[in-house]
Amino acid sequence: MPESVLEFNFFKPTYWKPAEDATRYSRALYVFRKRSMPDPTMIAFDAPTGDATCTRRPRSNSPLAALTSLNEPVFVEAAQAMAQRVLREAGKSDAERVDYAFRLCTSRRPSATERDAVTQLLASRREKLMRGELKAGEIAFSPFAKAAELPPDATPNEIAAWAVVSRVLLNLDETVSKN
Repeated sequence: MPESVLEFNFFKPTYWKPAEDATRYSRALYVFRKRSMPDPTMIAFDAPTGDATCTRRPRSNSPLAALTSLNEPVFVEAAQAMAQRVLREAGKSDAERVDYAFRLCTSRRPSATERDAVTQLLASRREKLMRGELKAGEIAFSPFAKAAELPPDATPNEIAAWAVVSRVLLNLDETVSKN
């Protein structure tokens, strides 16, 4: 639950504290929900409310869900972590890194057209970062990033450029939707 939702609720629950340690990124099989305080991220992805049973979830794909997966802190932090993973685990060339990142998200290699589009995005973000139009620190790092875990020889600009690419790849319909 985002801290902002807790702050503006009629009754702020004292028993809910956003995690700030390693449990922040653990997967949830059971999620705390309160009918009077619906989670905005779950609403954006058309999650059913707790007011009635839901035997089947229809597939949905809304612009609000796309905006949420680009801007909600949990997704931004996931993209930052993915960027660091790509820089740490993939090869040294951009082509190898694009293939690796694309495979992480879609479980397949990109087509030539897809690879070119991602490579062009990467190049354009690098240019904007070099010119100072984008702030690398704001894009590349969250308050929870640890300097010891950063990839060797990775500059903040490079991590930021790959974080932007990761945000786009994590927002693809093929990444978000099962079918």
